[in-house]
Amino acid sequence: MARIVSIDYGKRRTGIAVTDPLQIIANGLATVSTSELYQFLVNYMAKEQVERIVIGKPMQPNGMPSENFSRVQQFVAHWKKVQPDIPIEYVDERFTSVLAHRAMIDGGLGRKARQDKALVDEISATIILQSYMERRRNP
Repeated sequence: MARIVSIDYGKRRTGIAVTDPLQIIANGLATVSTSELYQFLVNYMAKEQVERIVIGKPMQPNGMPSENFSRVQQFVAHWKKVQPDIPIEYVDERFTSVLAHRAMIDGGLGRKARQDKALVDEISATIILQSYMERRRNP
């Protein structure tokens, strides 16, 4: 089997998570500058077999798209145009940052570590991926 990559797309930084080759466990991979995201993914996929990408769909609590959604759509459109062989699909990312902070607290990370926005983005990408995997197992 191939891996699944998850993206928590941000204006400045983007968190990335990935499954193991058997698609059992989701792990944080990296946080990269959003301007370097496309090249990072291309380089990663040159080394690892990737089946698909899931990307967080930024929504407001009321279900309306958030301000970041148009940037995410632009990235997805570009990806589909230049990488049509690797599908990319949306996953609702509401509350992932809150869940990421909760996971950091539950994991015993101190206040300074919890303020590391790059770590929050990577954990958020992992939560998005875990949510996607659970939804596939339990439709």
